[in-house]
Amino acid sequence: MKLAYLSLGFYTILSLVSCRPEPELTTPDSGDADFSNYVVIGDGYMAGYQDGALFKDGQARSTGALLARQFSVVQEAEGSSASAFNQALMPDNSGIGLNSKPWDVVYTGASVMGDRTDCEGVTSIGPVKDLYTSGEETSYLSTTLFSDLKDHSFPFMRLSDYTSTDFHTRNVYYNKVYGASSTTPLDRITASSAQNITFFAAWLGMEDVFQYAREGGYNNSLMSGTDFRNHLDTVISRMTSNGAKGVIATIPNFRHFPAYTLIPANGAELTLNKADSLNDIYVNSGLSHIQFSEGDNYFVMQDANHSSGVRQIKAGEYLTLSIPLDSMKCEFYGILFTAIHDRYVLDSAEVSQLDAAIDDYNSAIRDMAQTYNLAVFESDPFYASLSSGIKWDGVDFDTEFVSGGFYSLDGFHPNQKGHALLTNELIKAINQTYNATVPNINCTDCNGVLFH
Repeated sequence: MKLAYLSLGFYTILSLVSCRPEPELTTPDSGDADFSNYVVIGDGYMAGYQDGALFKDGQARSTGALLARQFSVVQEAEGSSASAFNQALMPDNSGIGLNSKPWDVVYTGASVMGDRTDCEGVTSIGPVKDLYTSGEETSYLSTTLFSDLKDHSFPFMRLSDYTSTDFHTRNVYYNKVYGASSTTPLDRITASSAQNITFFAAWLGMEDVFQYAREGGYNNSLMSGTDFRNHLDTVISRMTSNGAKGVIATIPNFRHFPAYTLIPANGAELTLNKADSLNDIYVNSGLSHIQFSEGDNYFVMQDANHSSGVRQIKAGEYLTLSIPLDSMKCEFYGILFTAIHDRYVLDSAEVSQLDAAIDDYNSAIRDMAQTYNLAVFESDPFYASLSSGIKWDGVDFDTEFVSGGFYSLDGFHPNQKGHALLTNELIKAINQTYNATVPNINCTDCNGVLFH
């Protein structure tokens, strides 16, 4: 009887399982969009620049390139063919990037996690990169002419550069691809009959904002909202002149990036004795407005607007990741003798300018999307959810440097898995706007942080 009971139970379960409806499999469909001639425009964020450099695998697994993969899935399902997604790929994965301290050395390779020894002789795991001596960059930057490119994103490209006739003189990546040509990037993208664009993905304005942030606002300025809007209209109107559709991304808040939040501005941890000694030194130097106490203290920075030329950093101000950490650890940089240079600090005035510019630029992006019927990826809500932590394909991601799994080792650009997450967000916007069913990507060949 017991055996019969168990047998009945087994067949009851089997019956229930067999009666469950099969999950619906959505057929890939382009909806109201046409992905047959797809191009990408933007800066390093779309180009696949990561770990502080541009390299082959990063380009091939950039957001724009991963979108091309998924569009190909749709076109295969529809029985149509797409033009090849041609990219100006680097020759290898050592890559080349612009050093944040060009007065030391101009070019570097891509960072990887490895052993590094600090100024105190302590060895630990952290980002390490090759510093190229003069001439080593030649193999990466020698002119290699490409034709019929679909990826027109270049690191450090600002919105106004699309209509510039001398961009090749100011951007080594663009010069590598096109040489000494005065043709504007926008003309190059849209003028050729081979570039009869049907769909484009754009992330514009990131470099306009983050070049300013990256340099701590030092000797730099932000484009006015009006000028940004005018430049954006020029670009988008040309891109859509033959009826092309597209997706465009807004600009996220800079506070989501470890490049501006990893190093705490109040990271000077002092004992009571050290704080008292520093206070005596500053008072005797006529700088009594600088005060330290036991515990965490704000570092001292240069400030040309202060009567003394120096002051302590305040809450709501930020240190950039490019700050010389060894000098802070071993030479009392920012505590004694030398105040932190303004290029490493986003002070309250610069923070206000950044916030205002991002708001103005995003307003223009949304208006252009509405005017030209484009899909919009609202990036800031995604980054906010990432800050809280999200799960994708069974893996947890957040905005923590290295361990969070999203950012590359420059603390700003995503790694390849991060690009896959962004790709799916763009796909969501495309599907909602164009009644399409582009499938999400599951990028099994996308890398995270690499170790030596």
